[in-house]
Amino acid sequence: MHNLVIDIGNTNPKVAVFTDRTMVHAQVLKQMTPDVVLDLIQQYQITGSTISSVGPELEDVIDVLKANTTYIPFSTDRNTGIKNNYKTPSTLGLDRWAKIIAAHHYYPEKNCFIIDAGTCIVYDSLTAQSEYFGGSISLGIDMRFKALNHYTGRLPLVDWDREEGQIPEGTDTITAIQNGVLQGVINEIEGFITQQNNKNNDLTVLITGGNATFLLKQLKNSIFAPQITHDPYLVLKGLNEVIAFEYVQKN
Repeated sequence: MHNLVIDIGNTNPKVAVFTDRTMVHAQVLKQMTPDVVLDLIQQYQITGSTISSVGPELEDVIDVLKANTTYIPFSTDRNTGIKNNYKTPSTLGLDRWAKIIAAHHYYPEKNCFIIDAGTCIVYDSLTAQSEYFGGSISLGIDMRFKALNHYTGRLPLVDWDREEGQIPEGTDTITAIQNGVLQGVINEIEGFITQQNNKNNDLTVLITGGNATFLLKQLKNSIFAPQITHDPYLVLKGLNEVIAFEYVQKN
């Protein structure tokens, strides 16, 4: 059984193909189109599919999925055995819920703290008892650089190197902004992990998202390093888990 899962976030769409729970293909697309989806369906003989989108649904893509696969609409109503204590589930981001579903399956009976470093930095917690209470949403790295430029009269819009292993010292205006933003993010993340460690024993920290590699470089020598796991496909895994769970329930 081959499943096609699609994650349309705030940047580029991501797709993956799973054979049961094994990922056999993953890619980032510049644009999601019905033709791309149909090609994947035919190439891998897709049977099941689902999609998560933070924006308006792509009806033409969904029509292709419905016509050629067993399409499972993804929403926060889909639950694989998690006690969801979020007070407004209708406003809970689908990508956040997909990550919780993935953590529940792939890290069972563990206290999980998920850090998604993308357009925003999103923090979520799942207890070892499979309870979800929510988390925090903070400004992403690029958003912080843009905000400093937008809300001041003279500060420039500063770029940064995701591949650079060191955060520069603030010896001029450019490096001062880089240091303030990047070191501020690291301090924030370390503070959140410390807070979670005070609440939970044997905490597993999962880092995902487009800026995860940068964060890992900064945290590799920290006291938290043994707790941290990089799981770049957490959302896609969660979407596939919904299909797998639905299949088991029906059979």
